[in-house]
Amino acid sequence: MIITRLLYSKWLKVQETWGVFTGELRRIFSDPGVVVIFFVATLAYPILYNFIYWKDNVENVPVAVVDMSHSQESRAFLHKWNATPDITITHYCTSMAEAEQLLRAQKIHGIIYFPSEFAECLNTGMKTAHISLYCDMSSFLYMKAVYLSCNRVMLEDMGRIQVDRYEAMGYDKQFSWQLVQAAPYTETALFCESGGYASFLIPAVLMLILHQTLFFGICMLGGTAREENKELFLLPGRRRGYSVLRITLGRSAAYFLIYYALGAVVLLGVPRLFNLPHIGDPLAILKLLVPYLLAVIYFSMSISVFTRNRESGMVVLISSSLIFLFIAGVSWPQQMLPDAWRYLSYFFPYTWGVHGFLHINSMGATLETTAREYIALWILAGGYFLTTCLHLGVMGYIHDKKAGC
Repeated sequence: MIITRLLYSKWLKVQETWGVFTGELRRIFSDPGVVVIFFVATLAYPILYNFIYWKDNVENVPVAVVDMSHSQESRAFLHKWNATPDITITHYCTSMAEAEQLLRAQKIHGIIYFPSEFAECLNTGMKTAHISLYCDMSSFLYMKAVYLSCNRVMLEDMGRIQVDRYEAMGYDKQFSWQLVQAAPYTETALFCESGGYASFLIPAVLMLILHQTLFFGICMLGGTAREENKELFLLPGRRRGYSVLRITLGRSAAYFLIYYALGAVVLLGVPRLFNLPHIGDPLAILKLLVPYLLAVIYFSMSISVFTRNRESGMVVLISSSLIFLFIAGVSWPQQMLPDAWRYLSYFFPYTWGVHGFLHINSMGATLETTAREYIALWILAGGYFLTTCLHLGVMGYIHDKKAGC
């Protein structure tokens, strides 16, 4: 008899959780805005970003030259620079003002300036020879092509100049090269062979899209409940005595079911469709996706309690997306961030999720070698699960008090 009662009690709890789960699915699919965010935006944004950066690298970027030196040395530098596939010298200007007008008109995307004393500084060695390079920052692709190609030519010329000076001092050529480059090296790109912007950025953006669309959709549902003065939509089954634990599990299961399928398509399908780095084990990525989605879901549910309208999530979404990219160490090295920002980033699931995904997907790491991120995501999932239960419990208590009054 006791066993029967226990089994019946367990069955009732499962039924209650199932009822919350199916009710949350109905809420999601009955809200066109949430459907658009969950499905259309999550699947369309990765495609859109990849089309924007379809060419990993740009070639033959038009640039202008302002050569006040008119020397053999400046012409030799320009000849080598123009021979690179990245840029094409299209204009020779007599002044910086003329070159700036071309840059403002978007006819060129870079300017190189040689001062009049350039050759004299090189030949005498008494002063440092300077070259000024101006890049169009309207696109990182233009800036990268102009800057890196010029930098490579400059480094090559610097080595040649040092060798010439050592030879003038009486050293033979082989020994001069040993002095210039005491430790010869070969540059090999391990995880981003093309050196392209898409191969570097898009895998990180995929995780951010999952994070932000899920966050926005859950906040939209919370804002809708507040706008319609139906806070109990956030606590389905409350009037029938359902516990906060079963309500939280039922609602989160609905989000997890949808986003686990979407996440598998985005993280596994998009890199292969656009030939982005994808050398990791797909099973390891799917395992990492479990704690990542749970952490994002409970993080979003905790915040959604405080949203007053449907638009609140959009404000947070727009203001936080670039911040997440920076403090997570994607657009800027995390080691160079102030300690306060770096420690703050540890509270966001995206920080740990993007590093774990990049380690596995782009670097070929196993789940064991990225255990730090994997464990951190489970800790965040557990912590935000508790805060969600606490927030919903307080909301239910306040609602019950008002109803009692």
